[in-house]
Amino acid sequence: MIAKLTGKPETLDNQSIILDVNGVGYKVFFNFKPNQLLPSTLFIHSHIRDDTFDLYGFSTRDELQLFKLIISVSGIGPKSGINVMDKGVEAITQAVSKGDVDFFTTVPRLGRKNAQKIIIELKSKLGSLTELDLSADSSETTDAISALVSLGFSKNEARTALNQVSDQPTLEAKISQAIKLLGKK
Repeated sequence: MIAKLTGKPETLDNQSIILDVNGVGYKVFFNFKPNQLLPSTLFIHSHIRDDTFDLYGFSTRDELQLFKLIISVSGIGPKSGINVMDKGVEAITQAVSKGDVDFFTTVPRLGRKNAQKIIIELKSKLGSLTELDLSADSSETTDAISALVSLGFSKNEARTALNQVSDQPTLEAKISQAIKLLGKK
């Protein structure tokens, strides 16, 4: 498995580069901005399947680690993962900590359900983040959590369930759908 490549970068297109390492050109998927200098060293994630052997490159180890966490979410492949990574490590971790589903839905090929899955699964994997809140202490969220806690659910269960039903139009609908989700567990 390839873990790191150092060589002379050549632009291929806006989603990949060719990295010439001692005369061998490796095509590496790498999102970069037009005015960004191409890195000569990339940390690599090798994605191997029956019909493909793709390399995904990142400037830092932190980017690589976050990418691996993102693609570990069910339904998120490396092509979607590299598009998410285009947003930047800090922005992604902030969006996860705030439960910002809309942030992730701006990524091409990423719908609302997968955005919610990313937030829920990354929250547990990025343990250093602050506790997930749905909408920055809104009174509606607080009321919904209180209602679910009074029914015997924990705050974490209530937050997770409410995050999954955040697209419901009314407070009553959110609570009702959250109870249905929590009842299935």
